Amino acid sequence: MRTIARMLFLLTGLTLGSGLAHAAGMLTSVEAMSSTIMQRHQSSFSGLGLRGRVKVPQLIEGFSAMPTLEYWRNQSTIQTFGIQSTRKDASMAGVLRYDFRRQGWQPYVGVGLGIHFLSSEVNAPSLGLDHRSDSVIKGGLEGLGGVSFGLAGKLGNLIELEYHQLSDQSQLKLNWGLSVAF
Repeated sequence: MRTIARMLFLLTGLTLGSGLAHAAGMLTSVEAMSSTIMQRHQSSFSGLGLRGRVKVPQLIEGFSAMPTLEYWRNQSTIQTFGIQSTRKDASMAGVLRYDFRRQGWQPYVGVGLGIHFLSSEVNAPSLGLDHRSDSVIKGGLEGLGGVSFGLAGKLGNLIELEYHQLSDQSQLKLNWGLSVAF
């Protein structure tokens, strides 16, 4: 519950910050993404993400800052043995992105830092684990590379590969998303 409260607090801060950035004319776009997440020793699963792109006047042309929120939840049930497990990650990141100049499609790369609110729950009475849970907050590096395409007017499309370096729980993500430019 505390993790949800923290994420709501941080989301409110991000929203207010984005509103102030937009009022100053610096918020250039908002991107919504769907992710396929791959972790070591796990099957792939899906997640969601939302981020803004902020043009900071002090940065060199082509660079932008991206405040990012991402969330995934993965649940597994093995009824034969009475085992149920749930893993969740709500993350926030700040990414510095560089867009290469091209007409049509636009390649980009980015690096940043993120904080992950990870939790795991298991219910396996047959193994002596009745509603056990563990939560941890971890920070890590993030890197991404992708391509964005214009669709129509201010609407765009993106596909990218994103990597989160976390001790024992690194994540590789294949993201697809839509963007709206301002």
